[in-house]
Amino acid sequence: MPSIQEEIKKRILVLDGAMGTMLQRYNFSEEDFRGERFKDFPHSLKGNNDLLSLTQPKAIAEVHAAYFEAGADIVETNTFSGTTIGMADYHMEDLVYELNYESAKIARQVADEFTAKNPDKPRFVAGSIGPTNRTASMSPDVNDPGYRAVTFDDLRIAYKQQVEALMDGGCDLLLVETIFDTLNAKAALFAIEEVKDERNIDIPIMVSGTITDASGRTLSGQTVEAFLISVSHIPLLSVGFNCALGADLLKPYLQTLSHNTSFNVSAHPNAGLPNAFGEYDETPEQMQAFIKEYLDDNLVNIIGGCCGTTPDHIRMIAEAAAKYKPRVSTASL
Repeated sequence: MPSIQEEIKKRILVLDGAMGTMLQRYNFSEEDFRGERFKDFPHSLKGNNDLLSLTQPKAIAEVHAAYFEAGADIVETNTFSGTTIGMADYHMEDLVYELNYESAKIARQVADEFTAKNPDKPRFVAGSIGPTNRTASMSPDVNDPGYRAVTFDDLRIAYKQQVEALMDGGCDLLLVETIFDTLNAKAALFAIEEVKDERNIDIPIMVSGTITDASGRTLSGQTVEAFLISVSHIPLLSVGFNCALGADLLKPYLQTLSHNTSFNVSAHPNAGLPNAFGEYDETPEQMQAFIKEYLDDNLVNIIGGCCGTTPDHIRMIAEAAAKYKPRVSTASL
């Protein structure tokens, strides 16, 4: 099978859309989340989407298949909260390796089925590595600015376990995503490099930050340029942005990024901004129009969707992307 490095030179690659948005459609109950295996677990499990890879694997496979069917080249594993830090909320730290391994296996199996059907369009699996719910560079306590809820080493150890399981499960690449604190991301990247060294193998890495508001900064205060410089010390498959903003509001930050890096550039924005009920109203057609501006301006090599996006959004994005050549960098960095 051709490598993702080869494919990304030939065409703009399409990433999948939101996993959570699709899982909401199943309307799973507490019992569904528990399944038979965890029926007597002493804590509430509803909302632990990563756990569904063990208790509702068919649904996870269906979501992956729906995105591949819509034209995605890459699907993300159902592991956004798959660290001991993220799973502590559900008292399931002991399951972290299994959750990541099984999630990667499900995505791998579906990807291989689609590649076998159409070998000219190989499908890839990205191991999703979320930011955790703690921040290493800021205090959660306004009265104690020096306090940290997590250390770099805590994060490095947690991420390393996740990375090993994702690789063992068959991921083609790793996606460190929704980065609101670059120090957390650097711990993830450090952990990935450790595993690569120990196993003497290489694996492509995507890095995707989050611009949280109109200030054009990440939550921990970095500008686009500062974020880029902070993560450019290792060779990356791509650097980009996802979440927080819709495609229209994300565009100026993507322009800055694209003009300043020689790495491939990725974007997977939300389907607009959430409404008063926390739902996303931007239609696939509206999103396609905004994404077309990215393509017209030669901004991206990988394009997909985040919160609120569905296979319908990805289908429209894939249709548009197929008509364009991938971005060629003119940056010196």
